Amino acid sequence: MTHLHKGTCAPMFRFKDEYGTEKSLGDLKGKKVILFFYPKDLTPGCTAQNCNLSENYKLLTQSGFVIIGVSADTEKTHQKFKDKYKLPFTLIADVNLDLIKTYGVYGPKQFMGKKYMGIHRTTFIIDENGIIEHIIEKVDTKNHTEQILKLITH
Repeated sequence: MTHLHKGTCAPMFRFKDEYGTEKSLGDLKGKKVILFFYPKDLTPGCTAQNCNLSENYKLLTQSGFVIIGVSADTEKTHQKFKDKYKLPFTLIADVNLDLIKTYGVYGPKQFMGKKYMGIHRTTFIIDENGIIEHIIEKVDTKNHTEQILKLITH
């Protein structure tokens, strides 16, 4: 669904994390980034995805990655989610959908015959120079780390 492509520059952005601390993608230059977009905190699929990444956090960070999750939830909801599941990575509260739309992961969805607008679960793997190396649009929530590792080891 995204309009972005492998080999292009990742759009730069400034954001506030779950504690209101302002950061930017530019602050992470020289580091590899796993930037994943997910629909909603505290829902089964999103919890499975976040917990899978959390369980493999050490492996991913030892491979040189910074992990950042993005949803349209509030900072307060992100804090609750992080505390409940002891998530060790940053969560961005993009309540205005600015970053979500910039990365092209917001659009029409359908669930049980009902059509609505929402966030498409998508992961971007960004290299040390800010170039998109991989885009995962069909995320396996329970095995997301394995999907990432298959891409980065080939």
